[in-house]
Amino acid sequence: MRRIQSHPIINDPRTASIPFTWLGETMFAKEGEMLSSALMANGVSIFGHHFKDESPQGIFCANGQCSQCMVVADGLPVKSCMTAVRADMQVLPMDGLPQLPPIAPGTQFETRETPRLDTEVLIIGAGPAGLSAAIELGSRGIQVLLIDDKDRLGGKLVLQTHRFFGSSDAVYAGTRGVDIAKKLEDQLAALPSVTVWTRSTALAIFEEKTVAVYREGETYTLVRPQVLLVAAGAREKNLAFPGNTLPGIYGAGAFQTLVNRDLVRPCENLFIVGGGNVGLIAGYHAIQAGIHVAGLVEAAQQCGGYKVHLDKLVRSGVPVYTRHTILKAEGDESLERIIVAQVDDRFRPIPGTEKVIPCDTVLIAVGLDPVNEFITKAQEVGMRVYSAGDAQEIAEASAAIFSGKIAGNEIAQELGRLSEPIPQEWVAFEEVLKSKPGKQRSGELPTQFQGVYPVMHCNQEIPCDPCSTVCPKNLIYIDPKDIRNMPEFVPGDKASCIACARCVAVCPGLAISLVDLRKNNEFAIVSLPYEQDAQHLALGQLIAVTDIDGNALADLPIQAIKKLPAYRGTTIVSVEAPREMAVQVAGFRIIENLSLEAFEGTEDQPENLDDEAYICRCERVKAKDIKALIRLGVRDINQIKAETKLSMGACGGKTCLAMIRRVFAAEGVPFSEVTETRVRPVFIEMPVAALANIDEESKGGAL
Repeated sequence: MRRIQSHPIINDPRTASIPFTWLGETMFAKEGEMLSSALMANGVSIFGHHFKDESPQGIFCANGQCSQCMVVADGLPVKSCMTAVRADMQVLPMDGLPQLPPIAPGTQFETRETPRLDTEVLIIGAGPAGLSAAIELGSRGIQVLLIDDKDRLGGKLVLQTHRFFGSSDAVYAGTRGVDIAKKLEDQLAALPSVTVWTRSTALAIFEEKTVAVYREGETYTLVRPQVLLVAAGAREKNLAFPGNTLPGIYGAGAFQTLVNRDLVRPCENLFIVGGGNVGLIAGYHAIQAGIHVAGLVEAAQQCGGYKVHLDKLVRSGVPVYTRHTILKAEGDESLERIIVAQVDDRFRPIPGTEKVIPCDTVLIAVGLDPVNEFITKAQEVGMRVYSAGDAQEIAEASAAIFSGKIAGNEIAQELGRLSEPIPQEWVAFEEVLKSKPGKQRSGELPTQFQGVYPVMHCNQEIPCDPCSTVCPKNLIYIDPKDIRNMPEFVPGDKASCIACARCVAVCPGLAISLVDLRKNNEFAIVSLPYEQDAQHLALGQLIAVTDIDGNALADLPIQAIKKLPAYRGTTIVSVEAPREMAVQVAGFRIIENLSLEAFEGTEDQPENLDDEAYICRCERVKAKDIKALIRLGVRDINQIKAETKLSMGACGGKTCLAMIRRVFAAEGVPFSEVTETRVRPVFIEMPVAALANIDEESKGGAL
């Protein structure tokens, strides 16, 4: 079994008691668990073989956006990541093309009239932006229908076990994503004018200004809103390199879904491609789950994510290779090893710098694309449409919460239910939350303080203020005019630090330590945050304390282990260190220290557009197939589709259409010279029986 039995943050009381079969073998799933997670938990990582070349297929996005995880469940092809296990479900691999169910001659199907529903506002997406907007609208009594294709609310919040950055007052900074999702859900539940449909997918937008919605297991409904808000989030970018479709190569969201939502341990040895926040955070989530992280490559000179996220990885001993990229993935039926190499100033691999790295999983974290097809189509048919969150602009989840707040108020104005203008300070604050990491501060660590005091190891301008809001003595100051300013410890004449360690426990970057010299002026007790499984720690145990960059300082015994009840999931571990070393201690190592390299960057990765790299996963179209057409002078993607079937597979072009731009760029063709293809409804596949509203009893399981 590949289930995570102990996790420092997440506790799932469900047991695997729902029986189902895979190739006739009985397995067990948790109540409500998706088939993909249940299969992975039972050690199944190959879900079938492609009908064109018999290549192994496995989970990739776990978000319903691709089609690699398709299986046959009770005789019908389904996306396993979007299909909940039912008792006694019979599941088979998708080997080749699915077979249509037999229909007896003369069978008559009874269709029903398509239901229609009018509402003031329809919100697509119940993530941080959609929930926040629905709360704003519902608090004014505005009729809202909020839909989401998942079985629970929160979007990507339910995958985030780390504490959030941003503003404590405005966007719950210092609170874990999973807990923010529950807070927003509880607020929404108190608003009677908001109706929520989970496991409901927006399929299409029509000229009559209706939105087609499929409610799984129920019906296909045409919803006519006065205003549409698209808060559908983002989909992950793909990366082209030979072997990029092997089972074991996931998007970061798929990995977090398995580990943080479903407590499934999908691998033993993880490698990360991409040094943005998504890759850095997912890497730390892997460490929390007890998974070894073999390394991370970033093509740029610096990682583009927050340095405090990066620091957590290097302090844990994860090697980071900047100016490197992945060249190739190898394995028979699943991933066994990768080849990485250094890149030059033009991001071209440098011959002779290749490294072979054994691993069973590669996490692709090279950026996100907005899910904006609903916006484009709504504008095309003349609907009143707004956007919020990643569907509007890719940013952090804290920014999405505030973006939804603003969008909700703008829609209330549009409907005549709010007369006051949107405060300009809200707009300015939204830009602060969306801002990229700023400049880094260099300087000496504090040594002049006496007694007990916090040491701030964060040295980069990012929007974050929890440490200043939790200090009971108000001794930590961040300029409220711009929370991107770095915190300062400012002891007062009448107040001093009381060593409560709240600032240590609340810091999202695990970037505050507490130095206590009250008992001995030459040796300090240094308290550090720890967010991994603390069961293996013990008093007197030697641990390797490190500085902010992961450099080992000394092996010191643990002096104290404690938890603060208000800060779930964070353990405070204390060691005694010489005074001159104490301020440098920023963390301690809990995995084997591998070779480290200095680094910092952006999450943009160069394409290794080797001829054998797959661009279209569904139809197995390789880079060489597209290059050949471009070299013949083809500049119309519709022509490429007609020749290769690119974008015509089960995912509907959600992974390959973004990648084809990079093939044109690699061939030296400006995309301004290229004719794009139209994206037509339906945007997501659905059962034909539901589309036709065929009566359940009359179809008899045939469709």
